[in-house]
Amino acid sequence: QVQLVESGGGLVQAGGSLRLSCAASGWTFGDDAMGWFRRAPGKGREFVAYINWSGARTNYADSVRGRFAISRDNAKNTLYLQMNSLKPEDTAVYYCAKKSSSSSVNYYILSSYNYWGQGTQVTVST
Repeated sequence: QVQLVESGGGLVQAGGSLRLSCAASGWTFGDDAMGWFRRAPGKGREFVAYINWSGARTNYADSVRGRFAISRDNAKNTLYLQMNSLKPEDTAVYYCAKKSSSSSVNYYILSSYNYWGQGTQVTVST
């Protein structure tokens, strides 16, 4: 069955960097687009970044554009999120997700994704 396992979260000072990984298994990873979402304390889950099946197309939330970079290694069945210049408002649980279709339509909408990881906590201190 499809499994997504995030890792790489932790505690970092403002201005620092973290790299999240998402190990995928149970299907042909290179067939599908992927996304990263996050849930901050007291808020709903929100879109962070999207990448198409080949890695040639990416999209970002305005709040992270220019600081975060999504990438993938289809040979290793792994999705990444490089997070630089972190801010306290980036504190959240970060989730990777498998898009339910190969289309890029509605890439920023939660319901466009049909499998989710368990999440990894990122805490940015002042």
